[in-house]
Amino acid sequence: AKKKPTRTCMSCNEKKEKQDLLRIVRTPEGNIEPDLTGKKNGRGAYICKSEDCLKRVIKSKRLERVLEKEISESVYESIRGVIIGK
Repeated sequence: AKKKPTRTCMSCNEKKEKQDLLRIVRTPEGNIEPDLTGKKNGRGAYICKSEDCLKRVIKSKRLERVLEKEISESVYESIRGVIIGK
């Protein structure tokens, strides 16, 4: 049996399978966007697909520190849209 890759949520620090988490990537051009494929080039960070984890990450600015870039409200809104399935 092949081992499934696991990643840690930046908000709750729970280890989960990669497919159960949402990857947020800083592309080589410096854009920050949700990565639905999990294969985009750039620096990635993972959070659970829950609004609670997103709220905690926004409040603590942990995503900004990990991706080493300030993140605008519109980027957080697009991430929220992916989480709630818009």
